[in-house]
Amino acid sequence: MKLRIAFTIIGIILVVGVLGGVKGLQIGRMISMGAQYAPPPETVTTFEVQPRSWESLLTAVGTLAPVQGVTVTAELPGKVARLEFEPGAKVRKGNLLLQQDTSSEEADLRANEAAVTLAKLNLDRVSKLLERRTVAQSEFDKAEAQYKEAVAGSDAVRALIAKKTIRAPFDGRLGIRLVNLGQMLDAGDPIVSLQSLDPVFVDFLLPQQQLSRIQRGLSVRVTTDALPGETVEGKITAINPQVDASTRNIRVQATLPNPAEHLRPGMFVNVALVLPTRDEVLPIPATSVLYAPYGDSVFVVEDSKDESGKSSGKVVRQQFVRLGERRGDFVVATSGLEGGESVVSTGVFKLRNGQAVTVDNALSPEFQVAPKPPDT
Repeated sequence: MKLRIAFTIIGIILVVGVLGGVKGLQIGRMISMGAQYAPPPETVTTFEVQPRSWESLLTAVGTLAPVQGVTVTAELPGKVARLEFEPGAKVRKGNLLLQQDTSSEEADLRANEAAVTLAKLNLDRVSKLLERRTVAQSEFDKAEAQYKEAVAGSDAVRALIAKKTIRAPFDGRLGIRLVNLGQMLDAGDPIVSLQSLDPVFVDFLLPQQQLSRIQRGLSVRVTTDALPGETVEGKITAINPQVDASTRNIRVQATLPNPAEHLRPGMFVNVALVLPTRDEVLPIPATSVLYAPYGDSVFVVEDSKDESGKSSGKVVRQQFVRLGERRGDFVVATSGLEGGESVVSTGVFKLRNGQAVTVDNALSPEFQVAPKPPDT
């Protein structure tokens, strides 16, 4: 019995050993095949790095302001007798906007004009008598003073009537009406906003170290989400002579044409100031960059050589780079690349250093400095 159990155990051990040996041979063969396996080359698109000349730009955030803009207000208390404007309409300088009640002033004016007429008659009469030397010089002086006083009284009443006759101080477009017919106005009460919209100003700030590079007459390009895909060009017309002591920025003002009045005061805009010099840069597609916390890199496509020195295909080399300004689809490589090198332009996230690749630019996208997507 014991002998049978011993033979059984020995048989089991032999079977297990044989099975283990077979599996060991299989695993070893798989490891050997894995070590000799070479993945197929990855198909990539490439971009040839070449030096380019870019316009030198200073960018800033700006705010639009009217060349002339004011909220028309009442100068004197009074009741609104007439409204002579339509909200949102364009007006010319001197157009009547609002008439306050001037009935009492007009009555006073008639009385003063009568006093002027009487004083003038009296002055003429005294002047003739003075020529005949039948009255004293003091009488003439008194009559002349009374006449001038009557004229001044009439002028004062006319001035009151003019102040209650509200007119447009300049050409522009009106805003929303803020008063109603019959309303009692106090001095300073707002009536309507009046803005001159063509042209308009854009105010923006630049660091003080840029002061030596800017001057009047330089071109600016303005973009805003209110006009997608459009760029408005203008000129610098004023540079503030004082630098802000708290921010060390200098305020710059440019003038923009606005015939369609799409640009409105208070709007936020992006400003690009075009400098007279140009920069030599090495732009690459932004999609060529593999962004990472430890450093940004690109994959440079190079020829792979076999042991005999002959070309055996293409491989990629991961190259760390420093990036600068970005424009449109491009970003500037300030270091790490040289002109004439080819970099992978799409799909860099699936590559590794030394990987074999094949180049196929048939479906390579078109990269532009100022792209204009049709969807926008």
